[in-house]
Amino acid sequence: MRKLLYILSTIILIVIVTSCEKGFLDTKPLGAYSDADVWKDPALVATFVNGIYREALGWPFAIERLSDYVDESSFTPDWGAFDFNKSIMTSDSYMGWDWDWGYPDPTAHTRHYRWDPLYKNVRACNLFFSQINKVEFSKDATGEALKQNTIGEIYFLRAYTYHYLVALYGGVPIITKPYGLDQDYNIARNTYEQCISYIVSQLDSAAMNLPDSWAGNERGHATKGAALALKARTLLYAASDLHNSASISSYASGYANPELLGYTSGTQADRWTAAKNAAKAVMDMGIYSLYKATPAAGDSVAQNFVDYFLAYGYETEDILLQYFTTKTGQSWSDYNPALYSGPNGYHNWGNNTPIGDLVDDYEMKDGSSFDWALHAASPYSNREARFYASILYEGCPWRKRPSDVQAIDPWDKIQVGHVFQADGTTQQVPGVDTRESSIENWNGGRSGYYLRKFNDPSLDPQFVKQDIPFRHIRYAEVLLNYAEACIELGDAANLTEATTYINMIRTRAGQPGIAAGLSQAALRTAVRHERRIELAFEDHRFWDVRRWVIGPAAYHPTHRADVKYITSSTVTNYRQADGSTWGAPIYSNQLIGVESRAWNDKCYFFPFYRSEMNKNTSLVQNPGY
Repeated sequence: MRKLLYILSTIILIVIVTSCEKGFLDTKPLGAYSDADVWKDPALVATFVNGIYREALGWPFAIERLSDYVDESSFTPDWGAFDFNKSIMTSDSYMGWDWDWGYPDPTAHTRHYRWDPLYKNVRACNLFFSQINKVEFSKDATGEALKQNTIGEIYFLRAYTYHYLVALYGGVPIITKPYGLDQDYNIARNTYEQCISYIVSQLDSAAMNLPDSWAGNERGHATKGAALALKARTLLYAASDLHNSASISSYASGYANPELLGYTSGTQADRWTAAKNAAKAVMDMGIYSLYKATPAAGDSVAQNFVDYFLAYGYETEDILLQYFTTKTGQSWSDYNPALYSGPNGYHNWGNNTPIGDLVDDYEMKDGSSFDWALHAASPYSNREARFYASILYEGCPWRKRPSDVQAIDPWDKIQVGHVFQADGTTQQVPGVDTRESSIENWNGGRSGYYLRKFNDPSLDPQFVKQDIPFRHIRYAEVLLNYAEACIELGDAANLTEATTYINMIRTRAGQPGIAAGLSQAALRTAVRHERRIELAFEDHRFWDVRRWVIGPAAYHPTHRADVKYITSSTVTNYRQADGSTWGAPIYSNQLIGVESRAWNDKCYFFPFYRSEMNKNTSLVQNPGY
């Protein structure tokens, strides 16, 4: 037997050796492409570039959202998000930001906001620039334009990636070549000012190479307008208080390297002027406008907003969209907002639930502030249009219930309250969208609200994935950026200009305009309010809280809406047979007990992981870690 095995082994070895001599090991695997192949074929280069887009833009509506890490929403399953919101991250753990418990990256929405993926994307951009001249584009005008546009896209994507690296960490190493395995990785951080200058230079180069628009399947690629708008956003962030020397000496007192966190020379007024001019450059292109900027008589302004955020684009307001298909993604990384954020009484997952503190910031229709002391009897009446377009609340009509829930709620209205006996303490029936639901209690939200914005009621997300594009940059942001820069410059002419553009946003929202002649402080409050409401859940608030240095105002114990119905009847359903409620609802504002948010100034910047500092001993840690 051993002799037979020896003979067979010898034969196999001879075959292998012979095959090697004939070039068997040099045979290209079917379905695979070598580096040399990629950098010859424009089609393969396009696939490579698409991968960079994917890593840069990430999953803006995975099971978690950036809003869960700031005072916009609560992530029902926790997964460490509660700890993040207590400001207890360290150089060994970002808490929920990088939570992973075995599934394919459950925190997909924050994955592209992490050191490793960000620098992986920088390397991909650098590799592109090192190889682009090898690509065999056609020699005609079409080929030349394709090469120029693709170069512009990579300038944009490298700037986009660095924009978030700097927003997270302050000054970081600027890398412009694709490092290999055998090279020295001890690279010092560039100053914050150097990083901003670099990002701006990249975006200027992008703008020179990019078209004003794309058509057909190319929609979703960066344009000149996207490059200029990102430049405006970058310069707005750079001009903000977080990066001003006076603020740095307050929140990072004694830190030996303030140049890594912001500017140590120049004037903040000059930086606000640069931010203003950058936003104005987008406006002066003359190709963007607010969607339905002046609502027509008889329009439902709330429906206008719903229609806009469910449109496939490009609408006149759209500057950079990210497109998806019903097959995009897998598992927890899917783009499926209606499933992840919808009420549990629809067999949805009840995550990313708006917290009461945000909901309370939506104004009344007449422009006055909502106040529980004044409006508790009917808190959802006469609110502004953006409230109705963004929030699902007690009694709000929503789509048809699934067949197995129809008997409980044939009226298709949100149920986040509880029916009690006459003593007011003995519960009889919980709402089907609560955490005591008979349908899916584990998916019920805690805040008394669910997210309406982005969610398409025409489909059942249990079975059909939503494929509406996500709006990363839109013109409303540009106008608010411009207004904010004008306000911070502070002179009378700029304050008047800011008032005009804030009122453009408010007019489209159906809200009365703010008065002329307001002070700089009053206008600052106004523009920050408009950003909070107009851009809610669009991945702005997380960065705004930090650049405005208002952490304590945002990270504090949060609130929910409590809804009770009290009746002397013995009931078995949440509503009466005719659809009416068991008496008038009793609303109150309560703390969300399971979340105890708190702020620590160290969280204005993220720490470098200890493992990264061990690999790169030239890194200087951020303050507080």
